[in-house]
Amino acid sequence: MKSLTVRLPDSLVGEIERESRSRRVSKSDVVRERLSRPLRPGGESGTMLELADELIGSIGGLPSDLSSRKKDYLPGVIRAKKLHRR
Repeated sequence: MKSLTVRLPDSLVGEIERESRSRRVSKSDVVRERLSRPLRPGGESGTMLELADELIGSIGGLPSDLSSRKKDYLPGVIRAKKLHRR
C-alpha cells in the first residue's frame, strides 16, 4: 500500500479523529473508508449526467423531438419571452 500526505482543515481532522476514537480504528482506516464510499445524498458527487438523471425527462408538455429540432423551436421561445416583457 502506498502512502500519501494530504493537508486537511482542522475541523475535518477533528471529525476524523473523533470518529477514529469512537470506532477504535486508525485515522487512516477512517480516511480510506470515506474516500472509497460514494457521496450521494447530502454531498452530491458524480458526473453531470449522474447528478441530473432525476431531472431528465421530468418536464411535461415539451415536444418529443426537442433535442434534435431545437433550432425550429427556439425562435418561438424567444418571441414569447419578448412579448411577455411588454
